[in-house]
Amino acid sequence: MELKHPAATQAPTATFTGDVFMTPLATGVAPSRVAVALVRFTPGARTFWHVHPAGQLLHVTDGTALVGTRDGSVVRARAGDTVVCPPGEEHWHGATADSFAAHLAIQESVTDGSGQASPVTWLEPVPDDVYAAVQREGS
Repeated sequence: MELKHPAATQAPTATFTGDVFMTPLATGVAPSRVAVALVRFTPGARTFWHVHPAGQLLHVTDGTALVGTRDGSVVRARAGDTVVCPPGEEHWHGATADSFAAHLAIQESVTDGSGQASPVTWLEPVPDDVYAAVQREGS
């Protein structure tokens, strides 16, 4: 057994919009493939579009989180809610424009054809107008 004291780091601007802080809680060591992180979003902050080959589970711990998919569906999740993103579904998540949000992000790595293991494939940013439209809809 090991006691750890993980430190939060600012998430990279290459895959996040706004101020986002990540605290890695677990990284799978073979044979485990699971990774867990606490992710904190300031108001208006969000991920870029991305996809998880083995899916992702988001458990909201604080505030109001948004999770959107390519078909335009958006879920508003509050503390205690869990959102399941199926394998291969392109999505984004973050805070509302007027609320902080935090969630536990849980996903597994999948080995690709080159032997590299990855839990995520990052895509392009969520456009400001798409994000703003979600705020107006009050989904």
